[in-house]
Amino acid sequence: MRVFLTGATGFIGSALIPELLQHGHQVLGLARSDAGAQALRALGAEVQRGDLEDLAALRRGAEQADGVIHCGFIHDFTKFAIDRRAIETFGEVLAGSTRPLVVTAGIPALAGRVTTEADAVPTDHPMPRVSEQAALALAERGVHASVVRLPQVHDRDKAGLVTYLIAVAKEKRVSAYVGDGQHRWSAVHRLDTSPLYRLALEKGAVGARYHAVAEEGVALKDIAEAIGRGMGVPARSMSPQEAMAHFGAIGFFATMSNPASNAFTRQQLGWAPTTRPGLIEDVENSTACAG
Repeated sequence: MRVFLTGATGFIGSALIPELLQHGHQVLGLARSDAGAQALRALGAEVQRGDLEDLAALRRGAEQADGVIHCGFIHDFTKFAIDRRAIETFGEVLAGSTRPLVVTAGIPALAGRVTTEADAVPTDHPMPRVSEQAALALAERGVHASVVRLPQVHDRDKAGLVTYLIAVAKEKRVSAYVGDGQHRWSAVHRLDTSPLYRLALEKGAVGARYHAVAEEGVALKDIAEAIGRGMGVPARSMSPQEAMAHFGAIGFFATMSNPASNAFTRQQLGWAPTTRPGLIEDVENSTACAG
């Protein structure tokens, strides 16, 4: 296929381009700058200039493609409506065809249990991001849309929300966790996400949710201790009240448990994460800890 890819120069998209090319696809990547365009061409992709707020550019990219993978996202709560509009624009272009749309979303934390691919986002879920809801609304109208849900995506340079925990530990010279630290975050290595996106593009079912999960749940105490070892600072427990003050803007996430299963994804798509480093190993050896 000729694939239009948003977020093409980003953490996940830049790893996805070689995966798609190696399996015979062509890639048209969205780039908002000259440097981004140059990086995409160096990877072997074609370039569509524009950004996520440029709906005309998104439309042009989708019109030229046999399928769309939407990895781009603006991590600013005040701009989350941009994501919905982008997804709806893709839906307008792809409506009435079998051309696939793969949309990126997060895994909703469900109190007291492991989230599965069958679990919908609760209507009272506190997170304002609605990527999944927008994609599945398109699927209900016949667009060939599916969703890839991401946990903490890591390598030795970045590790999702863990990167923010590292930054706080660096500033305050202590690596904290809440209570007994047994609430858990699911995780996946960055390079393991690429085959899943490709498989969802090639074989994904309309309205399906897939979990890019390699580790079902890593305890926050273990993460904090890995940060402490990597940085040479102590790890210690804090009460929820202390943690909210200590972590600031990410205090809510530091008290959240979000384990997730990948059983349906493995069964339906044949995806199998490799034996690349797990989250703890990458955190211990993180460039952010060492820097």
